[in-house]
Amino acid sequence: QVQLAESGGGLVQPGGSLRISCAASGIVFRRNIMRWYRQAPGKQRDLVAAITPGAEAVYADSVKGRFTISRDDAMSTVYLQMNRLKPEDTAVYYCQTRFELRTYWGQGTQVTVSS
Repeated sequence: QVQLAESGGGLVQPGGSLRISCAASGIVFRRNIMRWYRQAPGKQRDLVAAITPGAEAVYADSVKGRFTISRDDAMSTVYLQMNRLKPEDTAVYYCQTRFELRTYWGQGTQVTVSS
């Protein structure tokens, strides 16, 4: 059974930093592209960042230079380091991967950027 479990969300002031994590099980983690999406209230769910098995990363324009995605294959965990956070980064952040032709999502972790 594939499971993705996000953690590390919370409340942070504008300009602050936060790191969120996603622990995966039930997949051969080192072979999977891992993605972070986010969804703000009333908006669609958008791709934030993705990382390949070779650790190549891509980012949405809105987070380039501020967010860094990384992976630890030994721990089957993907991270999203978020720096210089802005109020518009407020959203529920979801981990996602595809395995054996199916798409899997975590339950999400809330990130709120507010003073």
